[in-house]
This record gives sequence, structure tokens and C-alpha cells, in this order.
Amino acid sequence: MLGPRKTLESLAHRETGHSLAKTLSWPHLVALGVGAIVGTGIYTLTGVGAERAGPAVILAFAIAGAVCACAALAYAEMATLIPAAGSAYTFSYAAMGETVAWIVGWSLILEYSLACSTVAVGWSGYLVGWIQSAGVPLAEMLLTGPFTGGLINLPAVLVALAIMGMLIGGTRESATLNIILVIIKLAALSVFVAIALPAFQTDNLQPFMPYGFGSSEIGGAKRGVMAAAAIVFFAFYGFDAVATSAEEAKNPGRDLTIGIIGSMLVCTVIYMAVAFAAVGALPFQELGHSAEPLALVLRALDQPFAAHVIALAAIIALPSVILVMMYGQSRVFFVMARDGLLPRALARINPKTGSPTRITLMTGISIALVAGIFPLDKIAEMANAGTLIAFIAVGACLMIMRRREPALPRLFRCPQPYLVGTLAIAGCAYLLFSLPTDTLIRFAIWNVAGLIFYCLYSRPRSSAGRDLAAQRA
Repeated sequence: MLGPRKTLESLAHRETGHSLAKTLSWPHLVALGVGAIVGTGIYTLTGVGAERAGPAVILAFAIAGAVCACAALAYAEMATLIPAAGSAYTFSYAAMGETVAWIVGWSLILEYSLACSTVAVGWSGYLVGWIQSAGVPLAEMLLTGPFTGGLINLPAVLVALAIMGMLIGGTRESATLNIILVIIKLAALSVFVAIALPAFQTDNLQPFMPYGFGSSEIGGAKRGVMAAAAIVFFAFYGFDAVATSAEEAKNPGRDLTIGIIGSMLVCTVIYMAVAFAAVGALPFQELGHSAEPLALVLRALDQPFAAHVIALAAIIALPSVILVMMYGQSRVFFVMARDGLLPRALARINPKTGSPTRITLMTGISIALVAGIFPLDKIAEMANAGTLIAFIAVGACLMIMRRREPALPRLFRCPQPYLVGTLAIAGCAYLLFSLPTDTLIRFAIWNVAGLIFYCLYSRPRSSAGRDLAAQRA
């Protein structure tokens, strides 16, 4: 029922012309993780989280970070055990079978493509705010999509297409540029904390949990700490994009472990510091209605130049998140096509750059279309749903592979794997059902459509299915 499983030997063997070049070392992978994690989540969704939880958005960040930490440990063991591209999709194929792998891969498509679109929309908000603060008038119809009264979010479309062009140019070159963008981003956030923290006022933390702890419907919207955690969760994932690069890591055992665990540790410290400084410096009601909350805090503190610099840093550096997420999306697409679950013609590697040009082109165009049309919060909620399913699957894979193959050498061994796996599954499931009901309905429709496509197209063309049939014959 769950379809054929891939063996670890088959994952290690790849056809000529369908194998990714090994071009990445651990500094590239840490930067990929930090580049994906530190982005729209902290620059933009801080305000969305504050609107849903009040000052307790700090607690929401802590909860989301704890859940992600369990998932990160599971990812680190699985990525070093199975150093092949595809992340949770590939792990699920080996541990649970093709049908589960398809569901996870289909969810990852949603995660990465919508994450890219979310960041593109957040980047657009900072760009527009930065230009307008300089007194330059802009055509409103070209700054937002039809669901918020405009025609198209043109800046979001253009940045997505520009990043697509960079990735087509080659993985190593894109990863090296990403390191530079990450340094700019971290420097800007350090400046924000240094300025905002001295303005901290305890009155801004009262009441700390105005909407309670759980996720409940208030005023037609989900509110509470867990409702906020379910959306600021978006701010933490990105380390899974490191796992998608496993096939391109020069030394997977060392590089993947450092990349996944290192990027999570760095980003958790940054997030707690920035969230604490932001909600302490400005009432959460004001933060909740801004597309650029960090710049808003600095303007409120009469630091217009610093606000200008922070916004400029976001404009320069946020594309690093789009770059990493689009990279992850293209690799998941690539592996699914290589396995025959998507058209195999898409799994062609450009011999000059060692990257999958066709898949990257298709990914970039679809991301640009979504970013141009939909508002930020709706895209982020749907992206989170896809990610939570993937994290649940990896927690399960960790425990299944420990039980099925306990003697296999593991370059990174997750401590207390059954406890960590259970916590990852339970935490992600709770966050999933804390999302708005309409988001869950749309996510269910997405997966039903995916299963129909799988039954009609993918399963009959599956490479693993053909190999299994040949063995039985």
C-alpha cells in the first residue's frame, strides 16, 4: 500500500548526467541555513506574530524554536545517514515507501515555493517602505496583489526572477554570494538590538498574553501564543534546505552536521534577542500593523537613519532567503523527476554549471506568479503546513531507521532518538492544527490533488516501481 522503498545502496548510485556536483563545504552550508532561517520571519513576521499573541510573541518564538530543534536533530542524523538530495522526501522513500515519500515531496513543493513567495512579498514591503520614506511616489496598483486591492506585486515578481537567474548560473557561485548577504543581514540585526534594547519598557509587555496560550478564534482570526507560534514557525525552518544539499556536500558527515545544528543555534539566539528588543521598545498593537516592523521600531525611537539602514540591509540581504529556498525547491523537484515521479526530462543537469537548469527555470516562474498575486500572511500559513508535514515525517523516519537498521554507522547520532522523534512529531502536529481552519482546508485540497496526480501519472512511471516489478519477474 505504501509502495516500494528505496535501499540505501540505490540512493548512493546515480546515473551519469543525473548527479549533482560536489561543490559545497561546511561554511557554505552554515550560511545556507542561516541565510534561509534569518529572513522574512524576523524582519516581517515579528509584527504578524505580535498581532496574534501580543508581547507573548517572544514565547511563541521560543516554542517554535524548540519544536524546530527536535526536528533539526532528526534531520542531522538522517541527512548524514542518507547523504542524497531530496531531504525529507528521500528519507521517507527509504524509511516508509513511495506513497508517503510522494506526500512529503508534494508538501515540500508547497513549503519551498510558498516560502520563496512569502519572502519576496516581505522584501517588497521593505523596498516600498524604503523608497517611499525618501519621498518617491510609487504606483499603488503595482505594489500589491489583487487580494489586497492592487493589480500585481511587481517588486516581488522581479526579485524572484532575478534569484532564479542567479541559481541557473551555478550552485557554488550562488552559495558564495549568499555568505556575503548573510553577513550583511546579521550585522543589521545586531545594530537593531543595540539601538532598541536600551529603549525597553516593561509596560509594553503588559498584558503579556492578551489572547491566552492556546489557539482560539477571536474576532474572526486565530489568536493566542500557539496561533502565533504556528506562523512564526516559518521564521525558523530553513535548516532543511541544508539537508537538500547533501548530495553536493564535499564531506557530508562533517559538513551537514555543522550546517544543520550550527545554523539552528546561531539563529535561535538572534531571534530571541530581536523579538525581545522589538516588543519591549514598541506596543505590540503598532508592530502588528506594519509590513516592516523593525524599521518601524527605529523610526518610533527617533532613529530615522538607523531605520533607513535596517530597511536597506533587508532589501540587500532578504534575497538570500529566496535564494536558499528556491535552491531547496529545485532540488526536491529534481530528485522527484529523477525518480520518475515527475517528468524525467526535468532532471537534466547543465554540464557547464552542474545545476538543473530546467527545474530551476520552472520553479522561479511559479514562485514569481504566487508572489505577485497573494498576500504575505496567507502564503506563510500554507508554507508552514507543508513544512510541518515534512518535519513530522522526518521524526518518524529517525525512529523507524533506528529500529530497522540499528547497526548502520551514523556520522551523527541524535541523542535520545525516540524521545526527540516523538517530541518533533507531537510538537509539529500541534502547530499544524493551530493554523487557521481555511488554511488546513486548502492544504487538504492540495494533497488530494497531489494524490490524484500520483495515482494517474507518477506511480506507473516510478523508477523504484519498475525495478521492483523486474525483481519479482
